[in-house]
Parts: sequence; C-alpha cells; structure tokens
Amino acid sequence: MHKKARARLVRRLAVPAAATALALAAAACSGGSSSGAIGGGAAVNGHARQGGTVTVGWENATPNFIFPYAPATNSDGYNVNLTDQMWPYLVYSGDGAKSVVNTRDSLYSSITYSDGDRKVTIDLKHWNWSDGVPITSRDFTFVYNLLKANVPNWFLYVPGLFPTDVASVSTPSTHTVVLNLTHSYNPAFYTDDVLSTVQLLPQHAWDKTSVSGSAGNYDETSAGAKAVYKFLQQQGGQMSTFATSPLWKVVDGPWALSQFQASTGYYTYVPNKHYSGPDKPHLSKIINEPFTTDTAELDELRAGGSLDVGNLPFNDLKQVGVLKSEGYSIASMQVAGVAEIMPNLYNTSVGPLLRQLYIRQALEDLIDRRQIVAKVYAGYADPGNGPVPISASGPWASPLEKSGGPYPYSPSAATALLRAHGWKVVPNGTSTCQRPGSGASDCGAGITAGEPLSFQLAYSSGVTSMAEQNAAIQSSEEQSGVKMALKSEPFNTLAGTIGSCTAASHPASTCGWQLVDFGYDPYTGLFPAGAGFFNTGGYNNLGGYSSPEMNQLINATEYGSSTQAFFSYEDYAARQLPWLWIPDSDYIFVYRSNIAGFAPLNPFSGSNNTQDWYYTS
Repeated sequence: MHKKARARLVRRLAVPAAATALALAAAACSGGSSSGAIGGGAAVNGHARQGGTVTVGWENATPNFIFPYAPATNSDGYNVNLTDQMWPYLVYSGDGAKSVVNTRDSLYSSITYSDGDRKVTIDLKHWNWSDGVPITSRDFTFVYNLLKANVPNWFLYVPGLFPTDVASVSTPSTHTVVLNLTHSYNPAFYTDDVLSTVQLLPQHAWDKTSVSGSAGNYDETSAGAKAVYKFLQQQGGQMSTFATSPLWKVVDGPWALSQFQASTGYYTYVPNKHYSGPDKPHLSKIINEPFTTDTAELDELRAGGSLDVGNLPFNDLKQVGVLKSEGYSIASMQVAGVAEIMPNLYNTSVGPLLRQLYIRQALEDLIDRRQIVAKVYAGYADPGNGPVPISASGPWASPLEKSGGPYPYSPSAATALLRAHGWKVVPNGTSTCQRPGSGASDCGAGITAGEPLSFQLAYSSGVTSMAEQNAAIQSSEEQSGVKMALKSEPFNTLAGTIGSCTAASHPASTCGWQLVDFGYDPYTGLFPAGAGFFNTGGYNNLGGYSSPEMNQLINATEYGSSTQAFFSYEDYAARQLPWLWIPDSDYIFVYRSNIAGFAPLNPFSGSNNTQDWYYTS
C-alpha cells in the first residue's frame, strides 16, 4: 500500500497524515464512480481463526522516528504508520466508514463540556499499559507538561490550540482530567480535531532524562519537562533501537514492535498480549514490507508471493478481474482530506511571483482537474475544488465547492489575468513580465522586467498516477506560457527537504523548494477545519501563507458551530489559494479474500483496524 501523503505533514506524506500502523489513506470519490463500484469490499464468510501472518506492502515508506510527539522539523508522515498502532489517540475518529467518533476504540469513556464550553471533563477508561501499570490521568498531565514546556517543538502544534489553549489542568481522580480552556470552543471541533491529536504516554516509564536513569516526576517543572522531552526526542530518532529500546516496549495499543530494519524500513508487529481494548488482535504477526514503486508491489501480488495486502495502481485497473480470479478481493476508500500543490511563498527566486494572488489564480485556472479525474484516476477521485472534499466531508462542502469551485479550468481566463497584469503571454513558450511595478495593472512587487513565468514542481517518485498527473499539469500550464520543470524524488527525500523549512522559518533563504505535490493532507478528525493548514504558523502551512482574515475565519469555525461560518472560511480559502487545489484520488486495495475484517475502510482516522483482521481459512 502507498500512503501518498504526509501524516499531518500529517497523518500524511503527513499521512497519511492525520491514523494507525496502516494509515490506508485515500481520497474521496466523485463525479461518476462510487467507492464500491469496483466491488469486493465485504468480509469473506467463515469462522475467525487465531494466528497467521499478514504481509502489507508500502511504497517509499520508511519511518524514521518512533516517539509519538515528533519535533516540528520532522515531517515524515510515515512515522504515524509506525507509532499509532502502539500508542493510539485519545479520541479515535471514524467507525468503519461512518463519520462518527469510535468510542469503542477510544481511550476515554466520556467527554463532557460545561461552563459555556470552556471546561472539558475527560474520563479515561480503566485500561492498562503493556507492563500492567494502569493508564491514569497522570499520563495525560505528563503529555500536557511536556508539550506546554516545549511549544512549539511538536509537529502537530497549531498556534493557539493545545496545549496553549489550556488555562489549567486538574485531576480530581486517577481516571478523570479536567481542562479549563482559554476560550469557549465548538465541542465537535475540540473533540474531533484537537483531542484526536493527543496520544497518552506512560509517565511511569518515560519520565526520565537518560537511558540509565530512573523515572521520576521531572515533567512537573519546566526545566525538567524540557530535559525529558529532549531525551525522548533524541531516543525517538535512533532507528537502530526502535525494536530493542525498553522505552518503546511500553505500549497501550493492540500491537508491539518486534523488528525494525533501519536500512530498508521493513518492520513487524506482534500482538500486545496485555492490550486492554475490547478487540484483541487475531493475527500472530503483521509484516510491513517496503517497495520502491507501486508497480513492483503489484508484481509481487500477481506472482503469488508472500504479499497479502497492497494497492492497485490506477493504470492497472484492468487487472481487477484477474486478481479476483487469483483469490484477491478489492476495496477502495475515501479520505477526509485535501490534495494540493503547495507554493513556497518565500522562495528567494519565485516567492514574489507566488505571493501574487492573480498568479496563483492563473496557475489554478490552467489545471484541468476534470481531465485528471477522468484520464489519470478513471473517475475515482475527488475533483479538488477547494479545501474540503465533496464526498468525504459530511455536510461541510459548501455550495461553491459543490458547483465546481471558484476556478474552473479556463486557459482564456488565465491568459486574460496575466495580460491584465503586464505579462507578455507566449502560449507554449515562456511568458515574461513586461510591466514591472506594484500598481494594480503591473506584474507585482519584487517581479523584475523580463522575468519568466517559470517554476519547479517537485513530487514523490514511485507512483505512476502521480507522475501522470503532474505531466498533465505541466502540459496544461504551457497554454498560457507557464513553464513547469518537473522533479521527482523518493518520498522521504522530498519530505526532508520541504519539512526542514517550517512555517515559522519564513521568510528564509534556506527554503529552496518552489512548488511541491505531496499528495494529500488528511484532516485530524471528523471536522475538516483549516487549523494547522492555512492559519499563520500552522504545522502544515509550510509555504508561509499568512492572512489575518483567514485566521479570524478559521477561529470562527473553532469557537462556534455555525455552518455558515464554516462555509465563509471554506470559500475564502478556496478563492485565496494558499495551496493550489488538485484532484485527490481514491485508494484501491488488493487483499487476500480469506482475510476478513479488512473492509469497510475508515477514511476519517486514515486507518484500518488491523486488530480486527483474521483469516477465515
């Protein structure tokens, strides 16, 4: 399987983003085909049996960090694939394909809001860590103390949200946490998008500052919390000890890591025998096997080798019948996320170009999203009309997005925009600025006379459909003389290059990338808000976009529950183009037909409940 996005740079690249060990992230389906149109998602009839091994294929997926709270500079979204099955989130988003919180697999028994939604009371389930020690409210305060002392050094931190939105924390009992917030929040937003980013940590085992030191209560002072966090993050990056360090042996999820090969990214899970959740793993082992391309993965499936679960490239949809005849089933999944080309607004070369809204509008006008959906993804994709997917967002897609978005494909509109701002447009050549200056009809501040409309577009290698999509964009942009030089590189390389320049670092001459197609960004929960994406300093706002009006509109969706307020934010973002919108493809999975519990797939947490998988024969 390929998680084509960051795990919140998210559960995606950041996945995927925004999430368990198998963040099977996919895009929404619209405009023709449905997620079940290629069939075969139902579990096979038969009896569950215990034991057996499932081998899952990944492309370009090498996790490089295991401590759940990765630093802001670590943007390899594949880390979430490694960690989430061992340290699940407090709030588990999605129940199968249903857009609801999965209370069965969440770590809380109840969450209540009071005092005008400024007070949150969280009652934790009476579950245990794998070493038998109870999970308590002290584990929550441990997380809170670490993050509070180390903000903003957490890659999921959103300015103004957890933990800085908490005025005080109290623990009236061993399983109760009370948060007194600085604002009245929309409970749906706070539960689904904030508390769903919190993973509990074993304070009794991890509250230490050295490998040989004893655990204590160091986190209860700011200096101590900084020392503990620094130690855990240092240990979290030592790939050679992922499977052997005593730290990472203490888990509360259904699985424990038994093997990790730092050189290849190959890793295996075995059941956490002391998992407190109601759904104990049936399998005896899950193997995660890396592949360099989706084609190589499909070849392994076709060869009848050890691979049991993988993904089907769109150019191989014709293989569905053959795969079914060879004992495989097929399932597709939507994702509550958005695909984009991210512009670096502070690149020293093209930043002045990309900061001009009219140029971003022209670039968007030249992306033939409908053709990409039809030709590249065979209809299995969300059209990418704005920041909210149409099919996988519940009630949150606005009328503007549903009608096609503010920038339907129009080379003539793009050409007119450029000419109106002083550009000599050369179709199939290179357009150049003929009227430099910052006036309303000039090219814009920082753009020089004769400057070409030319960019580099980077994307992840190894996925045929992504290469085809960007080749199509390169071709269509040429109609108004926009040159796009394509650059593909392995996902981890790409993530490292872009992720080293966080939103907080802008403007910075070290951020050398120009445009990047990461794939998609899944939302953190059920509420497709813009926090972290488009607000100033947001963890996924790597291009440096900043707008006071955008910040205010995003805040309005967080503090209240007005649908119209959400639409106002959504439509503003769609028109302002902090990112260029592109189609987001479905993911089509191939799995052995005697594996039950695989479907329906969960698009909201970007994950599959692998503890539910079992062989029927």
